[in-house]
Amino acid sequence: MGQLRTNSGPAEDLLIELDRDAGVPLHRQIEASIRASIRTGRLRTGTSLPPTRALAAGLGVSRGVVVEAYQQLVAEGYLVSRSGGYTQVAASMAPGSAGGTASRARPATRRVDFGYGRTDVSQFPRAAWLRSVRTVLTTTPNDRFAYLDGRGVPELHRALCDYLNRVRGTSAVPDNVVICSGYGQGISLLIQVLLRRGARRIALEDPSSNDDARVLASAAGLDVVGVPVGPNGIHVDALDRAGADAVVLTPSHQWPTGAVMSAAVRADVIRWAQRRGALVVEDDYDAEYRYDRSPVGAMQGLAPDHVVYCGTASKTLAPGLRLGWLVAPAHLVADLAAAKVLADRGSPVIDQLTFADFLARGEFDRHLRRMRPVYRRRRDALLDALRTHLPDLEPAGIAAGQHVVAWLPPDLDEAAVVAAADRHGLGIHGVGPYRIASTGPGGLIFGYAILGEAAIAEGVTLLATAIREVRTAPPLP
Repeated sequence: MGQLRTNSGPAEDLLIELDRDAGVPLHRQIEASIRASIRTGRLRTGTSLPPTRALAAGLGVSRGVVVEAYQQLVAEGYLVSRSGGYTQVAASMAPGSAGGTASRARPATRRVDFGYGRTDVSQFPRAAWLRSVRTVLTTTPNDRFAYLDGRGVPELHRALCDYLNRVRGTSAVPDNVVICSGYGQGISLLIQVLLRRGARRIALEDPSSNDDARVLASAAGLDVVGVPVGPNGIHVDALDRAGADAVVLTPSHQWPTGAVMSAAVRADVIRWAQRRGALVVEDDYDAEYRYDRSPVGAMQGLAPDHVVYCGTASKTLAPGLRLGWLVAPAHLVADLAAAKVLADRGSPVIDQLTFADFLARGEFDRHLRRMRPVYRRRRDALLDALRTHLPDLEPAGIAAGQHVVAWLPPDLDEAAVVAAADRHGLGIHGVGPYRIASTGPGGLIFGYAILGEAAIAEGVTLLATAIREVRTAPPLP
């Protein structure tokens, strides 16, 4: 093979050899070759790979074959896409790098990973974002680049309120918006403020995510209590008995069950907050992606004095932007802003102004309109594969979001299925580790956002094989 070119200048030879008679898809051969080169250290951290068109031309394959291979390796954590279209070897996967990979990264032996909480960053609207960056750099007054208060830039406050009030049914005013570095920092700021105001106990949905709020609240010394979730949302009678000063909810698409909180339960939660003088923290993490139902408005619009609305660009654009926002009751705003200043002196101004312009131009709406059918096709491919290969699994929470839960029949042990899937090269999470105190059926969490339809079908086929293995395994003595 002749010398290739990378986007950083004259290239190393990637030494990819394709065997068209091997019966192995070409994109799999490309993945395996690059993966092996990274693991052996031949491709070092930060090494730029050739553009997909250049590599495809050099290998004599279609560009789509190389794109699929690169996307797979990005999902695994071996590669990372950089601004301007560069694809480079990721530091976390290089030999000898300090620390381990993130908990959601895919081990090298996995063929398919249904890891949750990921969005398809390959679809990031680079051209539209760049137009907003250019606008910001050429039109922004100089004083915007100086230190600002902890709430962020006014332009983004206004743009977010216009968007959230129109699309999510909030009752947001610019003075009550605090910009933060994603949901993780937002919930951390809230916990700090609640502690200083005397809070002692926080309630979480059960099951719920075992990072962010759960970890941060425990580390801060708050009592954490789980409140069971049903098909219509959190059990308000159990919440009433919990004695909590605040509750964290995902009412529009409960994580992980996918339940949508009914209007009656929402009203009951608001009455609980008003009666106790408690706070409702609304994590609206993926409500923009809906497929088979009408939009469900945010709880904040029902009681803006008792609800803190938490939003983020992580599921809609890219988690690497680290853009999040809180719409808080007026009496909390000054304390949240002060906590933000203490944390990092404020989020990057250019990113905030760029997002404000991106919103105001309608580019965010256009991006969401483009992505909904993409994720819907992947969701449909998952449901079709489950119906075909595993009809006794019961999908739930399918109408929205970027993941589906499938409840297992009583004869299947969740942990045994997850372990068997891993042996067959399939990454998947069970619901069990995300329960706090509740019990319930075993279930599997299928994150489908970054997987192509062929990979989804392959993953379900692997799972069906794993489940057959579990069912035919001899009982333990």
